[in-house]
Amino acid sequence: MKNEPGKNEPGQPKAPPPSELTQLRASIDNIDAALIYMLAERFRCTDTVGRLKALHQLPPTDLERENQQLTRLHQIALQAGLPPALADRFFRCIVESVVTRHRQFARELPQEKPSQEK
Repeated sequence: MKNEPGKNEPGQPKAPPPSELTQLRASIDNIDAALIYMLAERFRCTDTVGRLKALHQLPPTDLERENQQLTRLHQIALQAGLPPALADRFFRCIVESVVTRHRQFARELPQEKPSQEK
């Protein structure tokens, strides 16, 4: 029985991947790292927004802003050759975490006590 290309016989050492595959994987690893650093920067910005919202007693969500962003990201996804549904899932995942953090900031903010006039 002939072995399929790319498959090893049981007990045989695994063949090293082609150099092109190794290079592509290295590029993917770099892109993944860049995405994580960009996401961290995004969260630094949204954390500041969340603290400002808490300080000014604004709601943690802004559906109008989210809808504007989704529309914008759908257009960018189309221009980039990605399915808009992927941009949608990506954005909603991020927003869910952001809103959770914003709610936490609101809980952590000391509540002002009404001043007692004498």
